[in-house]
Amino acid sequence: MELRQLRYFVAIVDHGSLSRAARVLHIAQPALTQQIRQLEEELAAQLLHRSAQGVIATDAGKIFYEHAQAILKQVMDARSAVAQSNGKPSGTVALGIPQSVSGALALPLLTAIRATYPEITLLLTEELTGNLIVQLRSGRINLAVLFDDGQLSAFAATPMVEEQMMYITRADSQYGVGRSKSVTLARAIQAPLILPGLQHGVRPRIENRVRAQGMTLENVIEINSVAILKSAILADIGATILPVAPLLAEIERGDMVAHPMSGEPMSRTLALCASKNIPLTNAAAAVERLVLDVTDDLCRTGRWLHAHALMRSQ
Repeated sequence: MELRQLRYFVAIVDHGSLSRAARVLHIAQPALTQQIRQLEEELAAQLLHRSAQGVIATDAGKIFYEHAQAILKQVMDARSAVAQSNGKPSGTVALGIPQSVSGALALPLLTAIRATYPEITLLLTEELTGNLIVQLRSGRINLAVLFDDGQLSAFAATPMVEEQMMYITRADSQYGVGRSKSVTLARAIQAPLILPGLQHGVRPRIENRVRAQGMTLENVIEINSVAILKSAILADIGATILPVAPLLAEIERGDMVAHPMSGEPMSRTLALCASKNIPLTNAAAAVERLVLDVTDDLCRTGRWLHAHALMRSQ
């Protein structure tokens, strides 16, 4: 198996066509077809399904595609690390951010990267936490912001920030709490709660707290898309219990209202994670430091609402 075969295969899947991939790769189509046939013979599996509409990956091909991307990314990182060994950080760094964090962190981080490290290209991936864990473990991304649920021992994890979770409704919602400054958990779960699925870092924390207080969470509308969750709240289908970061724009405009939870505070902790097995390039290490600096600044200046930066070992 050769690296060029991996590049060829990834290009075919990305372009959905042998002919388009051949043009991009500057290789004759018969030669490209022969390389893929050799790859399939070596793996003893059909990787591509060919039809009049184009080419798509088979189930085996989809699995191989993920591994091929990870291998090519690590080769690129290795080359970049050698090239940067005596110079300023440069190259491409892939950072994964949960959907519910990107509203607070993504734009300030992109601005800081352009100002501080103009020779670094930052690729931001917005995904559910479970998907980010898979991509970080395989090496498809260099860094990921993950929810610290006590199960991050497989990664090199640096504490980032703790966010307070709030009861959030539409400004004039039927599920609002009037002039009350805070809301009990018992009162909050009386409303239909619009929450992400159990694979999301917030949901298990809410479920555990409800059970610990001898209650049950019954009236749940499960939505994993932040955009759809916003629309559902604005349509007054229900309320939610979340940090304010994903709904910050709506809260600042006055379209939504956030109330703190009374009693024992409910929060989530975020950590910046890297693989323990794949070394960071100079560029990735620079981005890692910058993410932490930007996070600290956002918390210190109050731009990351209801969040505080966590202490880190020196």
